[in-house]
Amino acid sequence: MTTSFSQLMQSAKDEAGMVTLDVPPDWMQGRSVFGGLQVALALRAMRALTPDLVLRTLQTTFVAPVAEGVVRVRAERLRSTRTAAHVEARIVDGSATLAIMIGMFGAARSSTVAVAPVQSPIEAIDAIDFRFVPGLTPSFTQHFVGRWLRGRPPFSGATECEHVLEIDFVDEGLATEGHVVAIADFIAPIALSHLGAPAPGSTINWMLELLADRVDPLPLGGWRVDAQLAAAHDGYTSQSVMVWGPGGVPVAISHQSMLVFG
Repeated sequence: MTTSFSQLMQSAKDEAGMVTLDVPPDWMQGRSVFGGLQVALALRAMRALTPDLVLRTLQTTFVAPVAEGVVRVRAERLRSTRTAAHVEARIVDGSATLAIMIGMFGAARSSTVAVAPVQSPIEAIDAIDFRFVPGLTPSFTQHFVGRWLRGRPPFSGATECEHVLEIDFVDEGLATEGHVVAIADFIAPIALSHLGAPAPGSTINWMLELLADRVDPLPLGGWRVDAQLAAAHDGYTSQSVMVWGPGGVPVAISHQSMLVFG
């Protein structure tokens, strides 16, 4: 039996500046809780302190694996003004910090500068469907339906540095900020596709910039991520992702520094 993202977030408990969630095995990513879920849970804790301002950026450092079971997130407002707020959240295990997140929330400001990304059309030639295989693909991926329009799956020995995936989130209702975070983190390190045999990989740092003031009108099907491997050296990689909502709506820009053990 699996637990949908919405059911999972509804089961989270908020009390005294702390959010706790009992994470089941279907939301694991190897030996750690899926990073997108970790950040979505941290964002929930931040929102308790900053409910009204628009989320602009999220910065995350994954310090140590977060085990299956009860996960605890503590949030603290660092600084706030009438139009902006910086909030920190930490996933903690006793006195140990497992992940650190900082969110910047800000109201709209008057500006004559307006530049919006435009999605380029892509012809899907030899598209490849993502298939969840228990014991081989990460457990959390069973909550998504993915399809490579460009690029190849992990461990295929392909050398492309640009991947384009269509993604549907298997959940009920419409999109939330948490869904966007999870979608942005669904794609595996492109460097893993360069390998010919399975090997682990993980994110060290993650920067996410939100471009849409609201995502709640968007359905959970028909998303697209355009990813690029910018550099890879000594097992460290740099990967950027553009997240498009259904219909080509620009929603977020993601940049991740990753480790690849192979």
